Amino acid sequence: MTEAQNRFPGLLLAGGQSRRMGGGAKFLQPLGGQTMLSRIIKTVKLQTSEVILNINIDPQGIENIDIPVVPDVVSGFAGPLSGILTGLEYFIEKGNTASHMLSVPTDAPFIPRDLARRLAARLDGSENQIIMAESIGRVHPVIALWPLSLAAELRTALVDEDLRKILVFADRYTRINVVWEEHEGDPFFNINTPEDLAEAEKRCRRQAN
Repeated sequence: MTEAQNRFPGLLLAGGQSRRMGGGAKFLQPLGGQTMLSRIIKTVKLQTSEVILNINIDPQGIENIDIPVVPDVVSGFAGPLSGILTGLEYFIEKGNTASHMLSVPTDAPFIPRDLARRLAARLDGSENQIIMAESIGRVHPVIALWPLSLAAELRTALVDEDLRKILVFADRYTRINVVWEEHEGDPFFNINTPEDLAEAEKRCRRQAN
């Protein structure tokens, strides 16, 4: 691992209710011979110093998980911003001295292995820089490097302002997008429906051949 790849802790976001998949733990769906969760854990572990999983369901039903499981610190399914706050506060409380935290959703099974490195390359030491991934003309707000220094301001936005939109919060600070080109499909393709899962399975088979 390079320094750029392993200097940040990582947060896996799975706090949603997966309504379009019929509810339940979407990240436990099988894909390419393993669960989506197992797949994304392996990818993110290679790029971070430590990883936690943010979920709001009983973790007892998750088999063979070897990373900490942390529920939202703000109640009421407050959305991905609550998950990001959960990660920031967790690592701060733990005494992590990294400048940023990498966030990744558990429903994006093709996350690049150079994600952390390429995002980190755009950091210039400025205070409160947020670096987000972009592909096919679309910004992916939950695939980003978040400054640990923003935890208190994010808590205020969530609790006192009832803010839920990630980009509205991020655009209060310096936001930089890093663009990935599409070669063998969108690297940030995310699975929301059974049809998406079927398409991802086809892609896994193509990649295996």
